[in-house]
Amino acid sequence: MAKKSRAKKAKLPKTKCCVSASKCGRCPLRMLKNGTLPEGYTVRKRELVRLDGKKVSKKKLAKAA
Repeated sequence: MAKKSRAKKAKLPKTKCCVSASKCGRCPLRMLKNGTLPEGYTVRKRELVRLDGKKVSKKKLAKAA
């Protein structure tokens, strides 16, 4: 039997911050601070946005991560 390799999947940020007191692991604000936000994305007004101004979609976000 062949072994299946389990590639570690990158955590995707949420598209909007849930404003909880203890920030969750996928919070865009926390990921921005830690530097783990995918390339080309930033956070404005607690919402995940793209630097080029296009809409954020989960499909494109998964591709970027």
